[in-house]
Amino acid sequence: MSLTPSASASLQPAKMKKDESFLGKLGGTLVRKKRAKEVSDLHEEGKNAINAPLLPSATEIHPEDTLLEENAERIMLDPTSRENPKFKDLVKSKTKHPDRTNWITQVLIDWINSELEEERIIVKDLEEDCYDGQVLQKLFEKLSGRKLNVAEVTQSEIGQKQKLQTVLEAVNNTLRPHGWTLEWSVDSIHSKNLVAIVYLLVALAMHFQAPIRLPEHVTVQVVVVKKREGILQTAVVAKELTSTTEMMLGRFAERDAFDTLLDHAPDKLNVVKTSLITFVNKHLNKLNLEVTELESQFADGVYLILLMGLLEDYFVPLYNFFLTPESFEQKVHNVAFAFELMQDGGLKKPKARPEDVVNLNLKSTLRVLYNLFTNYKNSD
Repeated sequence: MSLTPSASASLQPAKMKKDESFLGKLGGTLVRKKRAKEVSDLHEEGKNAINAPLLPSATEIHPEDTLLEENAERIMLDPTSRENPKFKDLVKSKTKHPDRTNWITQVLIDWINSELEEERIIVKDLEEDCYDGQVLQKLFEKLSGRKLNVAEVTQSEIGQKQKLQTVLEAVNNTLRPHGWTLEWSVDSIHSKNLVAIVYLLVALAMHFQAPIRLPEHVTVQVVVVKKREGILQTAVVAKELTSTTEMMLGRFAERDAFDTLLDHAPDKLNVVKTSLITFVNKHLNKLNLEVTELESQFADGVYLILLMGLLEDYFVPLYNFFLTPESFEQKVHNVAFAFELMQDGGLKKPKARPEDVVNLNLKSTLRVLYNLFTNYKNSD
C-alpha cells in the first residue's frame, strides 16, 4: 500500500507531536530530579548548619578526629591561627645570631636544638619531631639533670605512648606544684596536637628559665570537637599560649629577699641601691666610668662585662661583645655573655634572665649585682 503525499503529510505532524510529547516528558523528569537534588542539598546544608553552627568553614575535620568516645573531646588548631605572626615567632626556627655563644631568642625550635646539640638531635617540626616522646625525654633529662627509666628507641604506638606516659609524669610532677595548668596529655601529644605541644614547651622553658625571649600574649583559635549523646558538637575557643614574661616566670620563681624588700620595705630600697652603686663604682671608676642608675645603665650588658673583667682581673676582648649595642638581641647577647663570665668565675647561674635585665626589671638587676657584691665585696 502506498501513501499519497497528502496522507504522508497528515501523518508527519502526528509523529512529531508524539516525539515532542516524549521529549517533553523526559525533560520534565530531568528537571524534577534536578530540583529534588537541590532541595535535598539545601536540606542537608541546613541540617549541617544546625548541627555545627560554630564550625568555621575553613576548618577541615579529618575522619580520625571524629572517632571519639562519648563525652570525649579533641582540640585542633584553627588553620587561620598558623598565620598569626606571634605564633610563627613562637614555633618557627630563626637563624642563629652569628657570634660565639649559643644564645637564641624567641623560638622554641632553636631553643630545643641548642639544648640537645650534644645529643646531635635536630628538631625541624614540633608536631612531627615531638609526638613520640624521644625529644621530650632528652629535653627534660637535659634541663632537670634527671635520667628517666624509658626505652631509648620505640617504634610501636604502644611503646611510644608508654614512653610519653613516663616522660609526662616526670614533667607534671615537676610543674604541677608551681600552679601551671596541665594543658597536655599522652593522647594530645601523640596525636600531634600542636597547641598541647607548645603549652608543654612554654611551661618547660619558663620553669627552667630558658635563655629565650618568648613573644607575649600569643592567643590562637582552636576548634573543640566533642561527642555528646552520639552527636559531634564543635566550638571555636581562644587559647592563650603565653601571657607576660613576668607572670609566666612568677609561677616558678622562688621568692627571695628582694621580693620581700620591694613588697614590704620599699623605703629601704634606696639604701640597698646606694650600697650597690658604691660597690660597682669602686671598680668601674678605674676605667673612668660611673653608674648613677642601676636598672638603666646595666641594661645593655656592657658595664656588666667590663665589671666582670675588673673583678676577675682580665681584659675582655672587644670582639666577644657589642660595645655599642643597638638592638634588643645585641643587648641580650651582652648580658648573657656577662652571665657566662660569672659562671666561669665560679658563681652560680644568675636567677635572672638576660631579657629581664635588658627590659629594665629592677629586681632582676638587683639580684645580679647583689650576687657580685656578695662574692667580691672585699676585692680591691
